[in-house]
Amino acid sequence: MEPQPIVKLDRVLADVSKVGMDSSLFIYFVECHPRYDALLTRLFQHIHDGTITAAVSVLVITEVLVHPLRQGAVELANKYRDLLTQSSNLQLHSTDATIAEQAAALRARYAIRTPDALHLATAIRAGCQAFFTNDLHLKQVAELPVFVLNELVL
Repeated sequence: MEPQPIVKLDRVLADVSKVGMDSSLFIYFVECHPRYDALLTRLFQHIHDGTITAAVSVLVITEVLVHPLRQGAVELANKYRDLLTQSSNLQLHSTDATIAEQAAALRARYAIRTPDALHLATAIRAGCQAFFTNDLHLKQVAELPVFVLNELVL
């Protein structure tokens, strides 16, 4: 298997003002995943500072709350809610017919899962210049640059 290219996060962020993200980034950040904590702390610090903004689908709320609600982890669920609803430079976008159709087109073209297609369609519609994920399969999407956490360094 061919080694993956390594890209510096700050180099990526220097060229963008708005990013899209999938749910895994929020989970890794809130739960301080040891492998991604420093990287995501830097990304979310840029969002907090307003250096960049983030545009994400409301679907993120559904995806990140499943585990805490299943486990009865009220405090963890509240951390997710606060991050997603109280962050001034993080915009939650509802799914409308245009986003749904764009998601269908992405699914048809790339054979990706519906949630991934909705996240990507939301980012495209919101004018994001980059999308962050940890799903290598999403790098095939040509409509906007996709960056995978495993290929990023500080």
